[in-house]
Amino acid sequence: MTEWNVDPTIFTLGPLSPRWYGVLFATAFLLSYQVMKKIFVTEKKELKDLDLLTIYMIAGTILGARLGHVLFYEPEIVLKNPFELFAIWHGGLASHGGAIGIITGLWLFHRKRKGYSMTWLLDRLAIVAALSGMCIRIGNLFNSEIVGRPTDVPWAFWFKLNDVLPVWRHPAQVYEALLCLVIFIGLWLLYRKGVAMAAPGRLFGIFLVVLFTGRFLVEFLKEHQVGFEASLPIDMGQILSIPFIAAGVWYLVRSSGDSSRSASAR
Repeated sequence: MTEWNVDPTIFTLGPLSPRWYGVLFATAFLLSYQVMKKIFVTEKKELKDLDLLTIYMIAGTILGARLGHVLFYEPEIVLKNPFELFAIWHGGLASHGGAIGIITGLWLFHRKRKGYSMTWLLDRLAIVAALSGMCIRIGNLFNSEIVGRPTDVPWAFWFKLNDVLPVWRHPAQVYEALLCLVIFIGLWLLYRKGVAMAAPGRLFGIFLVVLFTGRFLVEFLKEHQVGFEASLPIDMGQILSIPFIAAGVWYLVRSSGDSSRSASAR
């Protein structure tokens, strides 16, 4: 068992108080850029397009995650102060909203830059989205947030910033971080084997089905994020995961048909 008592703030120097979450959030984009750069070079795409795509992805991720959190989990704060929709410095980011924001950013980039189909973009961004998800969940761990329910498993955590008395909990953030790492490795290996070219849409379909099915299951081990979830049959995170799982199944079915037709044509 692990006693977790890490300070979310790395250090304080005058007005500067960098936090682990912010560093890991930035690390997610830096690592993603390097992986996408390798993909762009391999497929002989213009790196200047990657720079523009990165801007769209950063904006889509941050705005989507913030809007998703407010609209899905705390809609009442919009009535009090509409500007809270964009107050990302107050905390509160939702991964489902971030996913919607990323897809919206991809669509806008697709409209602006010719030569990139949505499926091409989705397949390749799925790889780095999994990598980013891992970094962000580690950031949640450093913030001692999104904690699990009490348990007596040997790997349980006591989050001392939240529980004064010993309460051993599932490290839900670690579960999701490991899931994202496995997805990243799996998608990268499939990409290297040429799956993205042979069956367009399959990588994105695998990403959606595996990630959000995993998210659905891990939610059973988490504490409620907001009070109203206690009155729901399943948590909000599970409700929001269902459409993504369905979309993933659709992409997998479509990619299987496309690959079969390509094989027949050969």
